[in-house]
Amino acid sequence: MLPRFFVPPPLKAGERCVLPPGPTRHVQVLRLQPGDAITLFDGHGGEWQACIEQMGRSVVSVQLLSHQPVDRELDFDVTIALGMPANERMDSVVEKATELGVAAIQPLICERSVLRLTGERADKKVAHWQAVAAAASEQCGRTRVPTVQPVRALSAWLAGLVPGSMGRRHVLSLRAGGHNIAAAQAGEPLLFLSGPEGGLSEAEEQAALQAGFQPLSLGPRVLRADTAPLAVLATLALSAR
Repeated sequence: MLPRFFVPPPLKAGERCVLPPGPTRHVQVLRLQPGDAITLFDGHGGEWQACIEQMGRSVVSVQLLSHQPVDRELDFDVTIALGMPANERMDSVVEKATELGVAAIQPLICERSVLRLTGERADKKVAHWQAVAAAASEQCGRTRVPTVQPVRALSAWLAGLVPGSMGRRHVLSLRAGGHNIAAAQAGEPLLFLSGPEGGLSEAEEQAALQAGFQPLSLGPRVLRADTAPLAVLATLALSAR
């Protein structure tokens, strides 16, 4: 596979463009030269074959060639809303969820959350996670980049959900009687809510049920906050294609 880089839209065949700073650094690290072929995508579907035209110390210009209508996305949108795990685990969730086909990620602050981000610090983290998603899309061959939504408090996020929006809703739960993952029918938009370290509180889970979420079980074992949403995505991705 040729080196792939995400470039903000719009891209058009036949045009010339200057690569953003991130891809520029990557091109230099790979020691690519004028005339070398690369692949670009802008997140709107498909990808472009391109050729490096000029290289400077901080600028790389390329010629866009043909557009290839490739599609490596899931046939349905999956949104993961999760209580943010602490340390570097959220970075890993964003990266792996992108590889598994997630359409959007909603970081949440819950009652038992260890990681609590607000204001400028939250904005910087979201920008960082968006960059992680773009890099993961470059690596895994996706033609779209998942959206990382602004950090929200769980209660406010639940209150703001529009009835009937975002498809079928499921909350990952350890309570008895939760549906099996097979109940999450692929082929339509899906929204999954997953708790932080320590899980959702009883009051939070009850609020999710009142907001139209159905309890979903991933089995008898207790999965970590960064494992549970990835287990859901892996199951759906493998069953879809």
